[in-house]
Amino acid sequence: MLFYACSDSTVIQNGESVPREQIAALRTDSVSTLISDSGITRYRIEAPQWLIYDKTDPPYQEFPDGIYMEQFDPDLAVQASLKADYAHYDENLQIWTLRGNVHALNRKGEQFDTPLLQWNQKTHRVFSDTTIHITREKSIIRGVGFDSNEEMSQYTILHPTGVFPIDEE
Repeated sequence: MLFYACSDSTVIQNGESVPREQIAALRTDSVSTLISDSGITRYRIEAPQWLIYDKTDPPYQEFPDGIYMEQFDPDLAVQASLKADYAHYDENLQIWTLRGNVHALNRKGEQFDTPLLQWNQKTHRVFSDTTIHITREKSIIRGVGFDSNEEMSQYTILHPTGVFPIDEE
C-alpha cells in the first residue's frame, strides 16, 4: 500500500495533485436564492452554477454558465433585472464583470443590451467600453462606451448614435 499526504497548498482532484487556489472552495449547482435587507426581500439570484475561489489572489466568485438577478420593490414586484451569459465578482475590488448577451432592465423600463458590463460596488458606477444598445419607450440609442449610476437611471453614452423622435410642437 502506498500512502501520501498533500500539503495545505495542494488537493487531490481526479487522482492528480492540484494547487489549492485552482479549486473552488464552494461549488453550488442550480442556485436560486433570495437576498433580504432589514427583513424585506430585495433580490433574487438564479444561476446554473456558482463557484467561490477563496484562496486565489484576489479571491473571486464566478458564474460560468450565466446569472439572472431581479430587484424587488417592498410589494415584491420586479423593479429591475439583469441577465448575462457569464459573471465574475472580484471580492477585493468589489467589481462585477458581466459578459456575453448582457441584458439589463432599469426601473424606468429601459432595456440595455451589451456584450460587457461592469459594476463597481465601491463607487456605485456601472460602465462598459463596448457597444451598448438602449431601447427606450420612444427611442433607441446605440453607442460605444457607457457610464451610469448603479440604478442605470442617469447615464452617459460616450460615442452615441440612434433614432430620436422630435416633437414638432
